Formats: sequence, structure tokens, C-alpha cells
Amino acid sequence: MDQTDRFASYPSLRERVVLVTGGGSGIGASMVEQFALQGAKVAFLDIAVECSEELVKNLSTRCSNSPLFVRCDLTDIAALRSAIAEVEASLGTVRVLVNNAANDDRHKFGDLTPEYWDERMAVNLRHYFFSIQAVLPRMVEAGGGSIVNMSSIAWMVSSTGLPAYVTAKAAIVGLTKTMAHELGPANIRVNSVLPGAILTERQRRLWLTPEYMAEVAAAQALKRTLVPEDVARLVLFLAADDSEAITSQSYIVDGGWA
Repeated sequence: MDQTDRFASYPSLRERVVLVTGGGSGIGASMVEQFALQGAKVAFLDIAVECSEELVKNLSTRCSNSPLFVRCDLTDIAALRSAIAEVEASLGTVRVLVNNAANDDRHKFGDLTPEYWDERMAVNLRHYFFSIQAVLPRMVEAGGGSIVNMSSIAWMVSSTGLPAYVTAKAAIVGLTKTMAHELGPANIRVNSVLPGAILTERQRRLWLTPEYMAEVAAAQALKRTLVPEDVARLVLFLAADDSEAITSQSYIVDGGWA
């Protein structure tokens, strides 16, 4: 039994224009793949060229619609707006926006400078709002859409060693709540997803030591390693019409840790 037999297919996602920020690797790349396999027209923004181009190459032979990669430094809001305009010109109105891009580099609270704090907010939070703002006019004209903001359980489980990142991820839940009510009258749904310890290549390389994995296993109710597809499949549901009555909610994918 392959994945197409095991997991849901969403007819409403076929030919729907989906934009994923930070889609070149990790959870973002899994979301790009899963949307593309559903037949969506997927675009993704990333600053990393090599892995992004490799992802497009891989999916172009497997999907009816090859993903569109646009290189973009999301901390540059003018460049972000330009990239979104390029996506709209190429594919049409964005009906699904997944705000995913982030960076969880560790940092000590005593070493934080105002400049580094501002840079962390730019990387992990600020572009979420401005991406929403940029796609909004055409999404409203099209009759609605779905926005999924990627947060983290980091702020729920008393994480240490990365206070600016934790602050940004908590703020994303607040942003989700307020934007859901701002945009609800336009039939735009806004939800957030909070992953736990997900086995991405970056996490494997930098943080997932045997000691940390043992700590995670002890904390989780489900005694298995979580992978990017576990998160992506929930995002598919929140993007599809199957969840058309759901907004202003936060969903945890952590195997029962938080």
C-alpha cells in the first residue's frame, strides 16, 4: 500500500494556486511536494537556490503542475511583495498562503543585542504579516481563501536557548487569531499549525542528538519519530474546502508532547 492509498486526496486543491514561504527544504519542501501531488499550482519562496531548484526538478517529473520557485529574501519586504506579484502574474490568484519560513538558530539571552533581536523578528515573524497583506486584495476578489501560519510548540514547552525565536512563534498564534477575525467577513480562513520535534535534515544535522531524541521520546505520548509529512498532511486539510468552517484555530503536531 503506497501513500496514495493510505492518505486523503482533496479535489478542491486541484489547480488551486498555493504559495509556501520557505519551501525549499524541511517541512516547507514537504508541503510543496504534497500540494503538488494533489494537483495544485504551487509556488514557493526561498533564499536557498540549490535545494529549491533540486526540489523543482524532482517534482517536475511526478506532478501535473511543476512548482514555481522564486528566490526571495523574506526579510526584504519590497522583495517579498515583488515575488508575490511575480507568482500572481505567473499562476493567478493565490488562494492558499502557507507562512512557513523561519530559522531556529540557538542564542543566549544574555548575548542578545537589539540588532539581533530585530533580525530574528524579521526572519521569524514580520514577513508573515506582510505576506498576508500582499496576497489579500486578489484573494478577497476571488471570494476567499485559506492562510496557514506555521508556529511551534517551542513556546508551550518552556524551551530555552532561543528566546527570540520562541517569542516570535508565540506571536504567530496571536497574529493568527486577530487576522482570522479581520478577514473572516471576506471568507478568508486563518489557522496556525504548531509542530513539535520534526525530523528534518537541518534538525538531524544540528540538534537531534541521541540525548535530545531520548528526551523527546520520553515527552511524547506517541513513541515514534515525527517527519515533515506528518505536518504537511494537516496543512493540506486546512487548505482544502474540507475545513471550510474552521478558522482562528491552532493545531499541534507533536506526538502528544505539549
